[in-house]
Amino acid sequence: MPRRPPRALRTRVSGGRSDAFSTLLVGACPGPPACGALHTYLFVDGLDVITRSDSRMAGLAPGLLLRPGGPLHPTDAPRTVDVAAEEPAGPARDRLAVRVRLRGGTVLWSGLMYPGADGAVVEEVRFRPDQYLGEIRRAYAGLRGPR
Repeated sequence: MPRRPPRALRTRVSGGRSDAFSTLLVGACPGPPACGALHTYLFVDGLDVITRSDSRMAGLAPGLLLRPGGPLHPTDAPRTVDVAAEEPAGPARDRLAVRVRLRGGTVLWSGLMYPGADGAVVEEVRFRPDQYLGEIRRAYAGLRGPR
């Protein structure tokens, strides 16, 4: 069977949703002196979700988002999680939020509105729990340094 690029394996359904699983990659800026604060970067299928959603935003502190049992850890009950805030901080600071939920064997992020690689609006992404939670653990361990 001929190989197809990963993007070709995804089937689009109405509303910009995909039946395929996405991949999460978490990064963090180094903080001072390179940056004014420590920020989280969230990449879904190689795309920076925060910047593509609103370029005025910067990810919240990784220690807050990634800690064990923290807001990005999925539960059966959906919850809205702030993942970024407007930079520089102002009195009426806008926030970027996603709804995180565990449904069966799938982690769902919904409430998204960013352009995907093909230009279509991405409203929901699905992750395999082992990849998703493994990436959060890896990123959190990187914050604490080698043991």
